[in-house]
Amino acid sequence: MSGSGMGGEAGARSARSRALAVLRVRSRALAVALLPAAVAVVLLVADAQGRIGGGGWDAARWAVTGAALAVLLAAAAVAAVIVRARPALSPTVDLAESSAPDLYRLVRDLADRLDVPAPSAIALTPDCDSWLEDRTHPAHSLRRGPGARGALGIRGGVRTPGVRRRGDEAPVLVIGSPFLWWMRVGELRAILAPVVAGTGPSAHPDIASARRFVRGLDAAVAVTSGSGVGRVRRVLLGFVGPIARLLLRGCRTHAAEMERGVAAAASERAQTVDYGLRIVAQEQVGLAYAGWDRLLTRVALPAWRMGRWPSRLDAGVVSALTELSRRDRLAEGFASRLGERPACDLLEEPGAADEAASLLAARLFHGGPAEPGPDWSPVDWQHYPEEVVDRKWRAEASRLHRVLDGMDEPDGAGARGGEPVAPTLARVMEHLAGQDGEALAAGIAAEVAVEEASSPPRPTAEVWGDCVPLFPLQPPRTGRELLADHVTAMVCCAAVDTAGAAPGLDWLDGPALLVDGERRGDLSSRVLTLLEEGDVEPLRRWLVGVGVRPEKPVRLV
Repeated sequence: MSGSGMGGEAGARSARSRALAVLRVRSRALAVALLPAAVAVVLLVADAQGRIGGGGWDAARWAVTGAALAVLLAAAAVAAVIVRARPALSPTVDLAESSAPDLYRLVRDLADRLDVPAPSAIALTPDCDSWLEDRTHPAHSLRRGPGARGALGIRGGVRTPGVRRRGDEAPVLVIGSPFLWWMRVGELRAILAPVVAGTGPSAHPDIASARRFVRGLDAAVAVTSGSGVGRVRRVLLGFVGPIARLLLRGCRTHAAEMERGVAAAASERAQTVDYGLRIVAQEQVGLAYAGWDRLLTRVALPAWRMGRWPSRLDAGVVSALTELSRRDRLAEGFASRLGERPACDLLEEPGAADEAASLLAARLFHGGPAEPGPDWSPVDWQHYPEEVVDRKWRAEASRLHRVLDGMDEPDGAGARGGEPVAPTLARVMEHLAGQDGEALAAGIAAEVAVEEASSPPRPTAEVWGDCVPLFPLQPPRTGRELLADHVTAMVCCAAVDTAGAAPGLDWLDGPALLVDGERRGDLSSRVLTLLEEGDVEPLRRWLVGVGVRPEKPVRLV
């Protein structure tokens, strides 16, 4: 037997051994629950046979019998909560086989080559990762709900057409949507091989039972500690939580080792399929992650804050990574792959899948609504500069002058000597020259906080809990960061209105100022010098070089 095969067998044996250890924790808990009942039965039988009797034995018999009934009722309650509690479910976009027949065929062919069961379904996640997810719990077979759109749907406990029901043993294959757009078909197959190979160990009865038990404990702990539990229910479940946590602590180490064994066995089995190509494809995983992160934080986040969500994020990651390969010598040669067939060609409607994944990304990373609406509308990349960048700049410039108006006049009238103060860049520069800007930063931060607090609450799906966004991209911005953003926005508005500049989109850095069609990336250092040192000259020289007239009023929203 080869070393690879021996490693795979060792991983499988380790996984099965650890699964049995997890199940022994369950068996011990059952034995503890049944022990008082066994003692009570012994006492009752002994009494019936006349072997014991008298007041002391009668009292002991009834006390043990009562305790046994109480323990059995408590154990039944704990077991019911563990069985009925809904395990955590990753929000995904479910793909029906009719919407991706070529992708399903690729995955099934891969499973045949690996000699493992094929995944029961395929779903997309707006992240650079792929995994198998068990969705056989009865609570996951929910009715069709909001977010389902034909063959595609936003999953949050939502079943979409074409997705198999819980009768199937195989888990669902979840694929990172950026992989489909950036990777070529061969690279995707190589990356998915070790993931799909995991269905083999997952089908083992002991491993499947151990996983169900651990997931049930996790779900039971979540149920008993959730903020949405009512007072009466919290009291009734008060004893379930500690027991579930105790059991979870007892099997956590074994469960972690079991998963490591499963991963090792899957990895060894997958070495027989496209191993050489997988080494190259792993480089694309790291590159895709870097581009996806930049796209979300620099490009998508400003749009989400404006109430718009880019509807082609996955297509955007290709542009971002192409730009990265152009700028970064370490990424040279990666763009040459784009002539090969992209993995997104395996989908019948790539645009619909991209739109669904983009909307889910906005919900997960920003807390946006589940459905488009008047205050939450999609935007395509072609209109991003006008509908996001320009609006963002003018909204921030308007807020900046409102705060200045409040500082100039106690009543917020924004007038000097009865005359309205024009919204000019010169006014901002004059205020900040020689000052530290702390009061202005505090005023902007306060207004931003008021606006965010007054926005309507975002509805959340029941299965996601009441914590949205689940994965915020950035911590709240400080007053100094907000001030820098607002002053930069004011400068950009002045450049657009008086110097013929234009808003633009940089795939790696987000909103950009275009002067004569070229991006100007040297503005931020001048703004920081003004804010931190009160020195206006570097910014003034920059304005002169671009042809900006700071004394001219700008157009606000």
